[in-house]
Amino acid sequence: MEMQNYYNIRKNVFERIQDANTATKLLLSLLMACFTGIMAQIIIPLPWTPVPVTAQTFAVLCSGLFLGKKYGCLSQILYIVLGAAFIPWFGGMTGGLDILLGSTCGFFIGFVIASYVIGAITEKYVEARSFKKMATVIGVVNFTLIYIPGLLGLALWLNLTQGATVGIVELLMMGLVPFILGDIVKILGAASVSKVFLPKE
Repeated sequence: MEMQNYYNIRKNVFERIQDANTATKLLLSLLMACFTGIMAQIIIPLPWTPVPVTAQTFAVLCSGLFLGKKYGCLSQILYIVLGAAFIPWFGGMTGGLDILLGSTCGFFIGFVIASYVIGAITEKYVEARSFKKMATVIGVVNFTLIYIPGLLGLALWLNLTQGATVGIVELLMMGLVPFILGDIVKILGAASVSKVFLPKE
């Protein structure tokens, strides 16, 4: 009986978010942008790369799960635009256009794309909300839709600012390999969130 109550509450909360009016969804998008900014302050600098380890990817992945494709994507756009404009909530309490266009520029683009795709899959395919399927979806999205633009942006930044053309191995060591373990933890965390909070019907 208690489990059934939990399932009913979970479904009701999810449906209320989905059926909320535009003003409420905009507010939720802003709150998710704030959550992304908070998670970006959990940071581990790495001496051999300008790209730090942060926890913000967890918020990015969750934004699509909770808010769907449209407003999850909007939350990341708000995070990026407000951070570039005047809120210092990028990694390490930084902000501004120079940070947006810096070494992590491609990752910001990936955040928007990843949130949209995860939201689209979550909305359309109820059967994908199991832990294993969601972990697979989130993992594929994370390591393709975030890292491909991220690595391309990093390579472009290195070329434009330092006149350096890095090889693929060096680029992967700077922008992918150090982050794999932490990303697996964030992927499993986001999949656990989907298991706990998303209805399966």
